[in-house]
Amino acid sequence: MNKIINGKEVANIFKRKLKEEINNFLCMPKLAVIQIGSLDASNIYIKHKQKACKEVGISFELITYDNNIDEIVIKNKIEELNGNPSINGILIQLPLPSHLDSKKIINYIDPKKDVDGLTSINMAHLFNNVDNDEAIAPCTPIGIMKLLEYYNIELEGEHVVMIGRSNLVGKPLLSLFLNKNATITICHSKTKELACFTKQADILVVATGCKHLINKNMIKENAILIDVGINNVEGKLYGDIDYNDVYDKCLLITPVPGGVGPMTIAMLLHNVVECYKIQNKHSITS
Repeated sequence: MNKIINGKEVANIFKRKLKEEINNFLCMPKLAVIQIGSLDASNIYIKHKQKACKEVGISFELITYDNNIDEIVIKNKIEELNGNPSINGILIQLPLPSHLDSKKIINYIDPKKDVDGLTSINMAHLFNNVDNDEAIAPCTPIGIMKLLEYYNIELEGEHVVMIGRSNLVGKPLLSLFLNKNATITICHSKTKELACFTKQADILVVATGCKHLINKNMIKENAILIDVGINNVEGKLYGDIDYNDVYDKCLLITPVPGGVGPMTIAMLLHNVVECYKIQNKHSITS
């Protein structure tokens, strides 16, 4: 039995649908990415985003600053992009240098152009389950939900255990799973006796950045495992779950790479398109 949740395959399906949808737009959507500094990991992520945008027909603009840039310069640039009707999405490449307040800077972005779904307004819509067709959710969490939906994984009444409580993954997923009537347990770096919780999980989501934190002794039979971790060790990528160790015991598992990562980028493209539609409600052809 094939136990792999193939994020790359599902992401390609989404990208094909997005490309078809974009072909009906009167003009090409555009994403602006602001990069501060030049971290190797950020450079790689940005290249992946730029390539994906090109694949589906989204214009891409990269705006770069050095590490010592003042917040006021970033604020002014974001306000300029907010007011530019040709820019449909704005993304701040994280992490930022330590002297910059990422939460404050993200909140300069117009929520209708917030393709990462991280402004306080968009997060509030998500946490309060507001039925708002102009709300944007973070990319990795909605990518995970789309994967589960594609594989027909029922969430209602299931016990979901999440390891990680970040604004990017853990906290948004809490709301998304609750909205599907799942029962949620959140663990984190301060959780004692972690295995006591992970063994209860029907669905285990791990987002810690800790290589092979989870092994077969920490899961129950036929658990569904979602590995969000990406750990680069000597040029090789590893997940937070020991894939080879748990494979025979689990029901389904996302590999690293090829699982959640491709869906995160696909959902970024999805969010750019959603932002475009919010801003151009009367200019999209049928």
